[in-house]
Amino acid sequence: MRLIRFGDRGHERPGLWSDDGVIDLKAIFPQIPDIGESFFRDNWLTKVQSVKETPVPLDVRLGCPLHQPSKIICLGINYAAHGQEGKFEKPPRPLLFTKTPNALNGPFDPIRLPGSSQQVDWEVELAVVIGREGRGINKAEAFDYVAGFTVMNDVSARDVQFSESQWYRGKSFDTFAPLGPAIVTLDEIGEIKKLQNLRLTTKVNGQLMQDGNTSDMVFNVSEIIEDISHDITLVPGDVISTGTPAGVGIFRDPPVFLNPGDEVACQIERIGTICNQVVAAQPVNASR
Repeated sequence: MRLIRFGDRGHERPGLWSDDGVIDLKAIFPQIPDIGESFFRDNWLTKVQSVKETPVPLDVRLGCPLHQPSKIICLGINYAAHGQEGKFEKPPRPLLFTKTPNALNGPFDPIRLPGSSQQVDWEVELAVVIGREGRGINKAEAFDYVAGFTVMNDVSARDVQFSESQWYRGKSFDTFAPLGPAIVTLDEIGEIKKLQNLRLTTKVNGQLMQDGNTSDMVFNVSEIIEDISHDITLVPGDVISTGTPAGVGIFRDPPVFLNPGDEVACQIERIGTICNQVVAAQPVNASR
């Protein structure tokens, strides 16, 4: 299945997507919750598998496919080639940081540059959506806790990120986590080993910037889930973004950063493509 949320911002509805169109799940199940913690806890992922309605072609906005996750956990330096380009040592265990839910953005909505950064960068990443609550999960059982997979652009304000001793601020500006276009269940990808051989790319204004493969991951999805859940309870709807391959802007010579008018397309085979226009910073409301 390919789970989506569609409609105007703030009024998205849960649906299923295919090449033939959209199935409006709210029209079939009026009581269905938005795609988030309750959706997964109440086993709606299984319930909607029975849907046989014919998809309808719709010209609608696709929103972020996930509503209000409790946390977005990200990995740093989890691709060997990315570690080499940044001259980082290989981490002995998954290197974790967070992005806050306010950063979530639709798969085709604009990335808004913050007024406090002049060095905004891209990072295509395979993101895992958790479907069951768990702590102390063994890696052999990790996929029992996964709802599906999606594409995330871990947009990063590099000057802010590297001027502070932690990455929280530079990773969590509004719109800095475009996600989508859908939450794709494992059966759409194939067997687990195919997940370990997916091509990831980023194009900026049509120019190929990142071209990597999940086979280059230092820690695979099962190992990541085991490590995180050792001390942190994962709840349904949580996002784990598994790191980025080589080719980010900060480590180019000379460095390349995003500017208003740029277009960033992040793609993962078998999962999909997100494409976001970059827009200028908005004035801050002085009364707030």
